[in-house]
Amino acid sequence: MQNKFLSLVAIAGLSVISLTACNNNESKSEETPMMDSLTEAVDAPPAAPKDIVDVAISSPDHTTLVAAVTAAGLVETLKGAGPFTVFAPTNGAFAALPAGTVEGLLKPESKDALTKILTYHVVAGAVKAADLKDGQKVKTLQGEELTVSIKDGKVMINGANVTAADLTGTNGVVHVIDAVLMPKK
Repeated sequence: MQNKFLSLVAIAGLSVISLTACNNNESKSEETPMMDSLTEAVDAPPAAPKDIVDVAISSPDHTTLVAAVTAAGLVETLKGAGPFTVFAPTNGAFAALPAGTVEGLLKPESKDALTKILTYHVVAGAVKAADLKDGQKVKTLQGEELTVSIKDGKVMINGANVTAADLTGTNGVVHVIDAVLMPKK
């Protein structure tokens, strides 16, 4: 009889401990950050697929490009079905332009010039690095052509080095370049 009583007390005690541990209304202990992170990760919705604009937005090296695309009103276009290939200049590439160039281009009255420059960095279709050939010409959305050169395995677009290739989005591909490409017209 005493064994049954001790068993019941033990079961009751475990039940109280279990219920207390599972009670979500009480404040959480500082000892459970790993469990909290796991719960948040399990409860979080899956990450939405990224389009090419989202790829640029997620890169700390492309804040100037994102600001320029926004100022030119090209966000919706580049979030479209595509596919597009974007040769994406880094912040350093924009910083290498003559002083005041970027600031001037971001002004509302420069929207047409900015749009021409940005669309000169975009090609219709999803062109992967493996598809590029030395001497190849690719027509941009701006209307002019870019020239691909490959030397010792190094890919360049109009002389700008491709520093990261094949960053894939749901509507195309991004290749990071180290210079801003300027159209002739």
